[in-house]
Amino acid sequence: MRKIIIIFLILFSIFVNAQNEQLANNYFERGEFEKALVSYEDLLKSQPGNMIYFQKTIDCYQQLLQFEKAEKALQDRLDKYKQANLLVELGYNYQLQKNSDKAKKYYDQAIDRIKKNANEVYGVAYTFERKALTDYALQAYQTAANIDSRLNFNFQIAVLYGQKGETELMLETFLNESYQNPQNLPIIQNQLNRFMTEDTNENFNDLLKKALLTRAQKTQDLFWNDFLSWYFIQLKEYGKAFIQQKAIYKRSPDSFANIVNLGQMAMDDKDMEAAKEILTFVLENTNNLELLIEANSYLLEMRIENATEKDYPAITSDLEKLIKEFGISPYTIPLLKLDAEFSAFHLKNVEKAKTILKNALEMDLDKNQIAEIKMELADILLFEEKFNQALIYYSQVNDDMSGSIIGQEASLKTAKTSYYKADFQWASHQLKILKSASTQLIANDALDLFLLISDNTVEDSTQVALKKFARADFLLFQNKKQEALVAFQNILKEHKGEEIEPVTLLRIGKIYEKLGDFTNAIENYSAIINNHKDCIYIDEAYFYSAEIYNEKLKEFEKAKPMYEAIIMNHEDSIYFVEARKKYRQLRGDANL
Repeated sequence: MRKIIIIFLILFSIFVNAQNEQLANNYFERGEFEKALVSYEDLLKSQPGNMIYFQKTIDCYQQLLQFEKAEKALQDRLDKYKQANLLVELGYNYQLQKNSDKAKKYYDQAIDRIKKNANEVYGVAYTFERKALTDYALQAYQTAANIDSRLNFNFQIAVLYGQKGETELMLETFLNESYQNPQNLPIIQNQLNRFMTEDTNENFNDLLKKALLTRAQKTQDLFWNDFLSWYFIQLKEYGKAFIQQKAIYKRSPDSFANIVNLGQMAMDDKDMEAAKEILTFVLENTNNLELLIEANSYLLEMRIENATEKDYPAITSDLEKLIKEFGISPYTIPLLKLDAEFSAFHLKNVEKAKTILKNALEMDLDKNQIAEIKMELADILLFEEKFNQALIYYSQVNDDMSGSIIGQEASLKTAKTSYYKADFQWASHQLKILKSASTQLIANDALDLFLLISDNTVEDSTQVALKKFARADFLLFQNKKQEALVAFQNILKEHKGEEIEPVTLLRIGKIYEKLGDFTNAIENYSAIINNHKDCIYIDEAYFYSAEIYNEKLKEFEKAKPMYEAIIMNHEDSIYFVEARKKYRQLRGDANL
C-alpha cells in the first residue's frame, strides 16, 4: 500500500510539474514575463539543476531589464557548476546593457576555456549560436579543431559562413568536408539545395557550379562528376547531368544503373528530349536484359504519351516485337504492363489487357511485381466502371505494401475511385490522411483533390457541380478526351460564376494542350488569369501559358511576363523554381 501511495505521489508531482511548465511557457510566449518569471522560479525551486527552467528564468529577468538579478543567478550557477557556456551568458547579459567591453571579457574567457579543454566547445559554441554571436561561434569551433585534430566542425563552420553571407567560404568548407567525409554528403547537399532553391542572390548557383567544375577539372576524381550531376538534377537540367554521368560511365561501367534512373527522372519531369537521349544511350551500351527491357519500356511509354491514333499500329507492332524478342517472364513485367495499359486505354481492348495481366499473376513474381500487376488490373477494372472490383485490388495492394510508395499510390487511387463514384465524404477522409504522405507527388495530388472537394462543397452543399466535374474527370481517366471536353464545357455553361469555374477552365486548357490546340488552351488559361486572380489555380494558369509560349509556340516575349508573374507573386508555388530558371534563360542570364 505504501509503495502505491509513493508511486501515486510521484506521478501526481510529474503531472503538476508538467501543467506548471505549460502555464509558464504560455505566459512567456504571450510576452507576460512577470507571470512567466513567477512560474519558472517555482519550477526551478522544485528542480534546481534543470537547465531549461534556469535559462527561461534568466530570459525573463532580461526581458524585464532585471540585469543584476540575472547576473547574480548566472554567477552563482557558474560558481557551483563551472560550466563554460555560463560565461557566454554572463557576457550576453552585459551586451544587453550596451557594455561591450565587459561582454567581450566574458566571451574571451569562454574561448580560453576551450583552449584548456577542447570538449568545452559544444556548450560554448551552441550558446554563441543561440545568441546569434556568429563570429564568436566560428572562433569557438576553429579553436577546438586546432587544439584537437580528431574534432570535426566543418559542417557547423560552413553553416555559420552561410549565415554571415560569406558564400565562397561556405562553399569551400562544405565541398572540402563532403570529399573528406563522403558519409556527410547527403546532409551537405540538402543544405546546398536550400540555398539553390531559396536563394535571393542569383550568383549562388553559378558559384557552386564553378566550384564543382574547378574541382572536377583539377582532380579528375569521379566524385566531383557525380556531385555535378546532382547539381544539374536539382535544376532539372537532365541533359547536362547526363554529360556528367557519361563521363563517370566511361571510367566506371558499374555506374550504368544511374543513367537509367536519370532517364526516368527526365521522363517524370517531362523533359522528353533528354529522356530519349539518355535511354537511347542505354540501349546502345548494354547487354543487360533487365536494363534493356526497362529502357525500351520507358521509350515506348513516351511514344504512347504523345501518340495520336495514326501512331497506334506502329506502337502495337513494336510492343509485339519486343515481347517476342525478350519473351514472357518476370523480367518483362514492365513491357507486359505497358501492353495491357495500351490495349485498354488506347485500343479499347479491355479483354486482351485483363488476359495479359491475369496470366502475368500466374508467374513466379516477387511482392513488388505482384503489387504492380494488381494496380494495373485495378486501373483497367476502373476503366470498365467496375468500381467495387477495382477497389478490392487497390485495397489488397495498400494492405500488402503498407508504408511503401506503391502502397500510398494505391491508397490515393482508392480515394480517387471514391471521388469518381461521387462518394466525396469517404474520398475526403482518405485524402486528409494522404496529404501528409512521404512522397511529395502523392501528397500534392491528395491535397489538390481534397481542396477541390472541400471548396466546392462549401458553396454548394448538394454538390451538383462537383458530381458533374467528377464524372468529367473520370472520362479523362478513361482517355476519352473529346467526351471529357464536352462535359467540362457544359459545366462552364451550367455553373458560370460558381466556385467550380476556374478549375474547369484549367481542365479544359489541359485537354486542348493534349489535343495540340494551343490557342484554345491559352484562351482558357487567360480566362483564369483575367477573371479569377485570387483562386488557387492562378499559378498553374500562368505556368501552363508560359510553357506553351516558350516550348510550343516559341513566342518567348509572351512567355517572359507569365514566368515573371509566378516569381513576383507566387513564391509558394510548386512551379516557382522552374519558372525562375526559365525566366532567367529567356532574359539571357549568363552561366545558367
